[in-house]
Amino acid sequence: MRNLRWVDASIIAVALILAQIVRFGFDKTDLTLGSLTISYWVCGVILGLVWYVMLGAWDSRKIRVVGAGTDEYKLILTATTWLFGTLAILSYAFDLDTARGYVLLALPIGSCGILLSRWVQRRSLHRKRLSGESSAKVLVVAGAATASHLVSSLNRQPTAGFTPVAIHVPDGDDTDGALARKTGVPMAGTGHDVHSVMESINRHGADTVAMSSGIALSPEEIRDLGWALADRRIRLIMAPALTDIAGPRLHVQPVSGLPLVHVSTPQFSSGAQFAKRVFDVITSSLLILALSPVLLALAVIVKSDGGSALFRQQRIGLQGEKFHMFKFRSMVVDAENLVAALAHQSDGNGVMFKMKNDPRVTSAGQWMRRYSLDELPQLFNVLLGHMSLVGPRPPLESEAAEYERHVHRRFLVKPGITGLWQVSGRSNLSWKDTVRLDLYYVENWSFAGDIMILLKTLKAVIKVDGAY
Repeated sequence: MRNLRWVDASIIAVALILAQIVRFGFDKTDLTLGSLTISYWVCGVILGLVWYVMLGAWDSRKIRVVGAGTDEYKLILTATTWLFGTLAILSYAFDLDTARGYVLLALPIGSCGILLSRWVQRRSLHRKRLSGESSAKVLVVAGAATASHLVSSLNRQPTAGFTPVAIHVPDGDDTDGALARKTGVPMAGTGHDVHSVMESINRHGADTVAMSSGIALSPEEIRDLGWALADRRIRLIMAPALTDIAGPRLHVQPVSGLPLVHVSTPQFSSGAQFAKRVFDVITSSLLILALSPVLLALAVIVKSDGGSALFRQQRIGLQGEKFHMFKFRSMVVDAENLVAALAHQSDGNGVMFKMKNDPRVTSAGQWMRRYSLDELPQLFNVLLGHMSLVGPRPPLESEAAEYERHVHRRFLVKPGITGLWQVSGRSNLSWKDTVRLDLYYVENWSFAGDIMILLKTLKAVIKVDGAY
């Protein structure tokens, strides 16, 4: 945290000094406030101090937001926008002769510099956490039925900085060690009083307690445990039995000292659909125009073996409607007829057929698939309205026939060229994780989320991990 403060202060200072030099040079320039005259260098110092304080006041350096999620970046932009928005309003209200060029230089330089520095520091923090450093040591306090789920959820994202070190199951029974074997995390204790939980903390050196639902503790015991943890400055995290729900849908309302968690209904309004469609049309049109030489070159290369350049395959889209998805042909001409013979060699996830070394793939198809170039014709599917840039992948009819009932919620939105599972492991993911990510997208769609997925897609394509 100390590094964050120093880096923020340094970037703000550099941004304001650069703005001062570029706008005014080294000449003495003053800002007139009625009968008062203040040097712009002094104004820069005041502005820098306020900027630094506001970043802290908006909790952009809090440990709960640093290193994971987008809240850190949002808070930085919110604090900066409030600062410069207030400055603009005051300048207008009091008719201050503020140098606009100075502000227009300091704002983007400082904002971009802080965001970039946080990204660099986040990358460094993630590397440390992946090696087991700079992470909270978590004692999981939960019922036997929920402890395994909570441990696996924390382990699934080690970059978030929570490492389960032990499990405490109040009034539990794990004499055969089944829970410890299943989770890979040792049992710490089974007592339901505060003293036994604190002993588990001391025994395993935990600095954080994650408490899940289903625990055999009364409200008074949980309250007393919270007080004991606060005295030791040990963090307490409550994990309700709610999965795959994004933060904006959760709202806490205290009633008589009891925090009630409200979960808003997923909404995909006509206005949001229209905005998503407009974005899809504009972006796909620009990409087709910009990539037209690449598309033409790939078509010529694919067609050189005598087959067709495009491969059309029937897929299932919005509301279960069928459409033909376009791809550059990356396999031999009769590839579809060979699926049955190769089904037993599938490296897929049990529902989707995938092979790491598929003999049907042509030499040109191998490198096209490696960088997802064979997917480019789907931009025309987006333009035609069959697909979106971001969404669940459209399944084959044979795959959709094997879906469990709840998986059909994928069809509530248009399928996409890219989506959460493509930027989270691609073909390496299990079917369960693929479904979980697709349903998370459907339940928690946001325009900002689509932008983040598109940016992460570029990284996933360059990394080429899980592409086959």
